Amino acid sequence: MKLLIITQNEPFYLKNNLKYLKQILPSNSCIIGCVVNDVSPFGKKETFLEKTIKTFRIFGLNFFLYYSFKYIYVKVFTTSLKSFLKKTNIPEIPIYGSINSKENLKVLGSYNPDLIISILGNQIFKQPIIDLPLKGCINLHTALLPKYRGLMPTFWVLKNNEKFTGVSVFFIDEGIDSGPIIVQKKVEIGKLSQAELIKKTKRIGMEAIAEAVELISNDKVKLIPNPKSEMSYFSFPTRKDVLEFKMINKKFF
Repeated sequence: MKLLIITQNEPFYLKNNLKYLKQILPSNSCIIGCVVNDVSPFGKKETFLEKTIKTFRIFGLNFFLYYSFKYIYVKVFTTSLKSFLKKTNIPEIPIYGSINSKENLKVLGSYNPDLIISILGNQIFKQPIIDLPLKGCINLHTALLPKYRGLMPTFWVLKNNEKFTGVSVFFIDEGIDSGPIIVQKKVEIGKLSQAELIKKTKRIGMEAIAEAVELISNDKVKLIPNPKSEMSYFSFPTRKDVLEFKMINKKFF
């Protein structure tokens, strides 16, 4: 089965997770290309300076310094995502603007994918791209849908003192985290910091994607409902949310 990945150039976790995913995919599957969009951690496209200022204002000095040094270390001492793609012979697919434009649909269609996998997707898919691959489009969300749809679920489950969270791989529709679920895996939070929880759920998420690919390939999917009536949705945290997070002794790292 030919897989096409759509993601964003996230510097901290993505490269290693894609490497892991490639190792555990079913033997009858191969990654035929990867679209790498610009990073948009706040749910919309902003300049690097705008992202930097917003991060400092919302999360404070310690968070800003921690991730700034981590970002510099990654950039200086590790290989980039694009270098990884080149080394592993995964073509990077250049597209510009909306993923749903006619031009981009034509580019993606030229690869004849059987399945599109969205990881850290930062654009809402419209029906033409959903219908493009033979087997549809799937997405990874690091929460137990239908709860915690939206942005930064690892922050919100900690802030809300949840005992468990998890990962969900689902078929994409035109909504936000609203399609029917293929695979879910539950994760105990315990005393994990947000950084530890991100690392854990993203790794388990790769295993869930591989499992979903195998089920889809063998036509053995048993869909799990993702009802709107039971959903909760969270946008990006405010400074007030971050202060409340710290007041209940939750840790970012």
